[in-house]
Order: sequence, then structure tokens, then C-alpha cells
Amino acid sequence: MKLRKVVLDTNVLIAAIRSREGASFALLSRLAEKELPFQPVLSVPLVLEYEDAMLRSLEASPLTKQDVGDFLDFLCSVSWHQEIYYLWRPLLKDPGDDLVLEVAVAAGVDYLVTFNTNDFAGAESVGVKLITPQALLRKLEN
Repeated sequence: MKLRKVVLDTNVLIAAIRSREGASFALLSRLAEKELPFQPVLSVPLVLEYEDAMLRSLEASPLTKQDVGDFLDFLCSVSWHQEIYYLWRPLLKDPGDDLVLEVAVAAGVDYLVTFNTNDFAGAESVGVKLITPQALLRKLEN
């Protein structure tokens, strides 16, 4: 199976820290496997966005600030680190979504994983395919 490069939208990480029952948690749990089922792609600004959103969501999760730091350290250790050399924003309505899309474009990922595909309307115009966590899990099983 070809290792797929993906960018995870912030909402996927937030869903994973809020519940161990959903597709987001299952997807992120797969990153602990000996052989990665997919290659997450990050940039420094995206990691900072993840951290900010996760820390703001701590009340709705069983995690501590230290847990968030440990998780992000782990995520960085298994991810491709993409440098961003250009800024072409804005393309989308939300600057936070543009930040995620920018990493996806720069890295030439296979998928941008998100629950909010409507927020990324126009991503196809820059060659980015959108997929939900559930759909990516199904693809990984095939």
C-alpha cells in the first residue's frame, strides 16, 4: 500500500481529544502503529494553530496542557515537516482554513482530512482533494 500524505484540519484533532469513540480518534491512534498507515504533513504555523485550538478545547476533553504538548511532540515526530515559501492567501473565507490549505498545496498531499468540506470549497482548484476522517479510515482498510 502506498503511504498517503495528508494534512489534518484542526477540527479532526479537536474531535479526537473530545471523544475516543469517533473516526478522528481512530485515525490518530493509527499513527502509533509500527508502520505508518499515512504520513501527516505539518508546518510550524499549523502546529501552532493545532496547539492554540487544542488548549482552548481542554475543558471539553479529559486531557491536560501537558497531554496536549506530549501529543503534539509525538505528532511532530511522525510527520513530514513542510516549509512554506510562499503565501497566496486568501483563497478561502477563514484564514485558519487557508493556513491548512497552504500546507496541503505546498506538500502536494493526497488528501486534506476535514469534517468541514464546505469550508474548503475551492480547494480543488489548487489540486487538493478533500476527505473526511471516516472516508480515510475506509481507504486505509482497502
